[in-house]
Amino acid sequence: MIFEQHYLDCLSQASYFIGDPTTGRAVVVDPRRDIAPYLASAQEHSMAIEMVIETHFHADFLSGHLELAEATGADIAYGSKAETEFESLKLDHGHRHSLGQVQLEIRHTPGHTPESISIVVYENADDETPYGVLTGDTLFIGDVGRPDLLSSKGVTSDELASLLYDSLHQQLMTLPDETRVYPAHGAGSSCGKNLSTDTSSTIGEQRVGNYAVAPMSKEDFIAAVTEGQTAPPAYFAFDAMLNRELRPLLDEEAAPPALSLEDVISHQRQGAVVLDTRDPVEFAGGHLVGSVNIGMAGRYAEFAGGVLQPGAPIVLVTEAGMEREAKNRLARIGFDSVVGHLAEPEQAMASAPGEVKRSSRVDVAGLSTAMSDIDDLQLVDIRQPGETEGGIIPGAITIPLTRLNERLSSLDASKPTIVYCAGGFRSSIAASRMALAGFGDISDLLGGYGAWQSAQTTTAAGA
Repeated sequence: MIFEQHYLDCLSQASYFIGDPTTGRAVVVDPRRDIAPYLASAQEHSMAIEMVIETHFHADFLSGHLELAEATGADIAYGSKAETEFESLKLDHGHRHSLGQVQLEIRHTPGHTPESISIVVYENADDETPYGVLTGDTLFIGDVGRPDLLSSKGVTSDELASLLYDSLHQQLMTLPDETRVYPAHGAGSSCGKNLSTDTSSTIGEQRVGNYAVAPMSKEDFIAAVTEGQTAPPAYFAFDAMLNRELRPLLDEEAAPPALSLEDVISHQRQGAVVLDTRDPVEFAGGHLVGSVNIGMAGRYAEFAGGVLQPGAPIVLVTEAGMEREAKNRLARIGFDSVVGHLAEPEQAMASAPGEVKRSSRVDVAGLSTAMSDIDDLQLVDIRQPGETEGGIIPGAITIPLTRLNERLSSLDASKPTIVYCAGGFRSSIAASRMALAGFGDISDLLGGYGAWQSAQTTTAAGA
């Protein structure tokens, strides 16, 4: 059997290529939207991709099922509870799909979503112990899929958590301990709260080490998995809907067109967002007025989905040669409206200093001065709830970056404002987004909460 896990670090997302060398037939499970890696695997192993199987309607990325079907002629398949706008096969619980010797068994495992399935993989048709199980977002390494993402869609998180409990104990944890576990996500994903950095495990290891499958009542399980979840990025609902629909295909080879500074400013005046993907230090040194900074070194697409509106025209400012990568990573979450990129940004900005400004960034000493001298200082902590449980800077308002857009109106744009995160990367995103929204006196904290906490510890030790 050919079994490959394709792991995408920037979205903590895993997809799978499974092939039978005796027949040359293969399937891909939960593909990302830029499908070149799967086509390369098929070519390397002289295989034909005959089916794309989705474990559920993903919320955190736009899947590549339509792109793969177009490129290979493969069928698209879901569990039988899924309804799609495009043509798709419906796989019943217990269905076995044969690739030859390799067998795939479908198990319905609702809970994260109502239509979720898991796929039990047998290397040989007569094997009693499975090679592994692809668990989608039902079972993670160290956690389970969160049941609260659809709580506004006519089903409660408690109802989904109840289904999840049954799926785990009646379908997945009944598999032999030796069965390998391959989830759809790893650490950093907002689809769970306690995901491991490991990208595979076994049923036996999860039976021992995963808090969510430890012996407990259904009521205790529901309480355990619904509390303490992070605030998901605002784009999740958009992607979950788009993954059901027909939509334009991605051309991952196409680079966005180069634009002059005059063209960029014209697009900006017509409502486009100028997205500067450089490092926060470079952005702070000089950037186009009104641009939003989301560095590509971090969880670029996820952060963009949290602070930009789906469908808004986007103009990119990138380092040379990164334009196509910046466009494709946005396309992974369905943000396809990139109209171009600023050609030769350093020269363009140098030629028009009136269109350029620097960011205000303060260190811990500057923050302390502001806290004592400015009566109406507005301090904003944009970390996730799990981070702020460990403490905040006194007087701070907590708004997760992933929810900043919808909470901007709760802040006073006329007040002097300092925003901070854990280390200073996300705060540059938030400060630039708030500047675009009209916050006139906005700064972010260098080194974030970590720097402030370190300074407090040093002061206390000195005293």
